[in-house]
Amino acid sequence: MSQPQPHELVVVWDDALAGYNFGPHHPLAPVRVQLTIELARALGVLDLPNVTVVKPDDIDDDVLRLVHRDEYLDAVRAEVPDSRFGLGTADVPMFAGMHEASARVVGATVAAARAVYEGRAMHAVNVAGGLHHAMPAAASGFCVFNDLAVAIAWLLEQGVQRIAYVDIDVHHGDGVQQVFYDDPRVLTISLHQSGRTLFPGTGFPDETGGPHADGYSVNVALPPGTTDAGWLRAFDAVVPPLLRAFEPEVLVSQHGCDSHRRDPLAQLALTIDGQRAAHAALHALAHTYAGGRWVATGGGGYALAEVVPRTWAHLLAIAAGTPIDPQVATPQEWRMTATALTGEPAPESMTDGPLADFPRFGAGHNPADPVDRAIMATLKACFPSHGLDAGGEG
Repeated sequence: MSQPQPHELVVVWDDALAGYNFGPHHPLAPVRVQLTIELARALGVLDLPNVTVVKPDDIDDDVLRLVHRDEYLDAVRAEVPDSRFGLGTADVPMFAGMHEASARVVGATVAAARAVYEGRAMHAVNVAGGLHHAMPAAASGFCVFNDLAVAIAWLLEQGVQRIAYVDIDVHHGDGVQQVFYDDPRVLTISLHQSGRTLFPGTGFPDETGGPHADGYSVNVALPPGTTDAGWLRAFDAVVPPLLRAFEPEVLVSQHGCDSHRRDPLAQLALTIDGQRAAHAALHALAHTYAGGRWVATGGGGYALAEVVPRTWAHLLAIAAGTPIDPQVATPQEWRMTATALTGEPAPESMTDGPLADFPRFGAGHNPADPVDRAIMATLKACFPSHGLDAGGEG
């Protein structure tokens, strides 16, 4: 693996990525990533001298087969509803060109991984990616192919031995977890709303990995209503100690923003500012524990104008090393475009308000608090496998 170029960012984008489109009434509307790119461009992020925009890789079935089975690839290409493979459901309706559009998203995340692996960039981002629910032989949760799992498998094929995957989507990263459940080369960490109250109904602390990788699947199942302070407290208690112990060569992260309090499909209560803090924390952790090698994607997020473009524009700016001041106004022309395309009022600034402070878990915790109970359950389940103190002090 080549030494990454300092401060270089590759953004993988092509308008054709909007072809991953389940139709006008589906929550996963491609306009959300189009508006993200337009906002980042309007704010000058994509014009920074250290930022390069590249097109997705062209990939064939051999790359998809790193994760997906032949019979499933054939079913996707056939474009015929098939319940055996989760195709043609309300979540994953069929659309013309499904195989090509889905493979293009995979190609974008593989291109990001390739840029980091080859040392052409320190960081690489595909905001159109993050389809973490797809299984080796089934579509699920709006996801046809699992771009994240394929990109991680591709990195393993190149000889990378330790990859940390951190998923901050409100939904459990079940597909990525399943693919690498018994592979100690991949540490998967997912912070999400508990599966007791949200799709896909998995992601509990006792899902710790297979017999060869016990402790390498880590799940923080948070209660509905968790705010910035509780979420960031959980992240701080779990993620940095594990990355310190694991010493990844590459950090891969999924930045689903459906944890926002205004998201229509879930019940966590984060703000743009809490999400921005999480992006910044992952950026810092990549530099501290992964030699700066960071591959990031988008993910879920269904407040099309208010949330998705702002949080991922922050992600892109942070990855570029030039964070956006939260008080900055969103450009008026962008607001007009966002409202015209979504019918939603567009936000006027890049913040939701002050970021809540959070007390660190290691300084003391409250067994009666549901967030603290969730954190403790995860620490007890996984920390001993990594030689860490399950009392929360790492």
